Amino acid sequence: MPDQEPQDHADEAFLPAVPDDNDLDEGVIEGEIVDSDEPAHAPAVVVLRPVVQVVQVVLVVVRHEHAKTATRHVSYVPLGVFVVGRRVWESRSAARYDRAIRAAESTGNHQAALEWDQRRAEFVKARHERRMQRVQSRIAVARALPWIALSFLVVPVALGVLLAIAQRRAGALVEPVEIVARVTGDVFAAVAVAWGPLVLAAPWIAVAVLWYAGKNAAATAGPAWLRTAADADMDISIDETTVARALEALRIPQVREHIKAGLPLQYIVTCRVDGRGTHFVIRLPTGVTAEKIARRRADVATGLYRSAKEVWLTTGDEAGILDGWVADKGALAEGAGPYPLLDEGFTDVFKGLPFGKTLRGDPIRIPVIGRNTICGGMPEQGKSSAARVVACGYTLDITTEVRIFVPDTNFDFEVFRPRCSRYIMGAEDEHIEGILAELEDLKDELQRRGQLLVDCEQPEVTAQVAATVPGLHPLFWLLEEAHVAIQHRKYGKDIGLLLSENVKLDRKRAVHMKVSTQAPTKDSMPRDVTRNCSNGIAFAVGDHVANDALLGQGAYRGGHRATDLIPGTDRGTALCKGFSGQRSEIVQVYFVDVKGDHDQVTPIIKRSLAAMSAEGRAVPGTGQAPRPIVSRDLLADLAEVLHGAAGRVKVADIPARLRKLAPSWGPYREMNGADLKKLLDAEQVRTTNTSNVRELDPADLRHAIGEREMDNA
Repeated sequence: MPDQEPQDHADEAFLPAVPDDNDLDEGVIEGEIVDSDEPAHAPAVVVLRPVVQVVQVVLVVVRHEHAKTATRHVSYVPLGVFVVGRRVWESRSAARYDRAIRAAESTGNHQAALEWDQRRAEFVKARHERRMQRVQSRIAVARALPWIALSFLVVPVALGVLLAIAQRRAGALVEPVEIVARVTGDVFAAVAVAWGPLVLAAPWIAVAVLWYAGKNAAATAGPAWLRTAADADMDISIDETTVARALEALRIPQVREHIKAGLPLQYIVTCRVDGRGTHFVIRLPTGVTAEKIARRRADVATGLYRSAKEVWLTTGDEAGILDGWVADKGALAEGAGPYPLLDEGFTDVFKGLPFGKTLRGDPIRIPVIGRNTICGGMPEQGKSSAARVVACGYTLDITTEVRIFVPDTNFDFEVFRPRCSRYIMGAEDEHIEGILAELEDLKDELQRRGQLLVDCEQPEVTAQVAATVPGLHPLFWLLEEAHVAIQHRKYGKDIGLLLSENVKLDRKRAVHMKVSTQAPTKDSMPRDVTRNCSNGIAFAVGDHVANDALLGQGAYRGGHRATDLIPGTDRGTALCKGFSGQRSEIVQVYFVDVKGDHDQVTPIIKRSLAAMSAEGRAVPGTGQAPRPIVSRDLLADLAEVLHGAAGRVKVADIPARLRKLAPSWGPYREMNGADLKKLLDAEQVRTTNTSNVRELDPADLRHAIGEREMDNA
């Protein structure tokens, strides 16, 4: 059909043209017959189609796993050439001495530079002597060759003469020459037979040697694409070379130029085994700060075949000193292990309490006397477990008192109830109000403890003072899920205020306050609390704000980053400050379970209570009830808050002072200036109105108090 003809020709365009007999007779050159109606692009399609097919085949082959493996193994050979060539060059040249001299000069170590220069001179002298010896030996061989050749002729002839004389026949004269000729021929024949296979095998032997050298160097000297999945599972050696290459891969100009110039990095502490990993300290090239490197910890970890959590980089004594620690591959999977006092043993809070293990595998204690602790992190990362570990430590010191407050309904601390002198659990308003009353009671107790220290003329509570002065025993005060209480619509502001006041006063009085929160923001945790907690425990957090609130201002910039911990993966691992002389420590925290079928805490509680019973002790603090707040004397409170006032005070400003004095007293929380005016009128306390501003004169207050005392008398 005519309308199908273009389609037919288009199909034929993809087939090679076959000339007919007439074309051959006319001498048509080799080519393709194209109909005039054929599309103009058909020749291009004919030419490109085989090319496309070839490219597709090549891509399939290249993408195949076996092809990748073959390519990788082939690439080992040129890498081996580079490695062997470099070794040969280094053995014959003074390049390594020149690098050492430049490195010493760059660090200002002129003594070392002179020593390396002397070694270089000795090397050059020895190399010159070896070369001269080779030249002299060649001259000696050249001089000896004529005599050697002459001896090959003279010795057989002399032997032939002697043999002919001895045998008295002329034929014996040439027999030694014939023997030498036959031996020479046999030797050359053997060499001719062996030479061919040796010549054929020599290139393959050389290739095998180069392949082996390249494969061994591929893990560190070769490009990343040469490394296989099996190589990734392999643990490379963490040494000065691998660390330098990892830093060079960051493409920081100063570092690359320093290494490219042949100047090695200056190691203040060379790579050495430190617990479950390797520790090193490097002075970075001029213009590079350790903070800049620490911000790219994940990139450094990639160059060292590690996950980010296995590499920790911090700033040393100077801004340009990088302090690094790299864990052995897979070492962190071991965790902290079981709590060391599960089955036996007791604690002494003045010596610190078991808390966990550092990444190096060393047990670490949390200091509690003279300290306060803030703990934070995302949900389900280990905050409650960390608090239980500290509570277990206090429980096993039978001289201590434990108070636990949980403004939520959960089972995390219920098993501690028999050991606690005070315990509140629940999110209802009455429970939050109870926590507020406990904070006010703690404020009063801190003043009582302060007076006891004054009486016994001691600046702070020590182990000896705690053992001899009743009322100065160690006290653990825990507020779990603190953000719930602090953000309470009615009592939260007062709770935050009292928390701030108490953490400022308890340090020398053997009271350890611990607050746990999910996110220590300005709304969920007062800044005065975070600033006065010398112990910081940061599980995985979401941003640098929470990180610095837990670990201190500037911690994130210095590379102390709990943001690098992965929620779920790093559960139970925290970045801790204040535990040791280090700016921070990464700690795997012990885990103590409270589940009914695997309760590890109850045996600890029973052991502690049994030890107390054996010594005739009650649970410390159980005989002391919190001060009940039934009523308050308004005039007495006014006299206290106005003590020292120079003149009249605005009535509207007084309710705030009353709330600060007694945060848990309900009438003060809702009071304003008008309410106070009505109460003053009821108590017959005179107030004045100056320029429409109601004021109270302390003298009028004292007069009213005196009148009341006279009436009561």
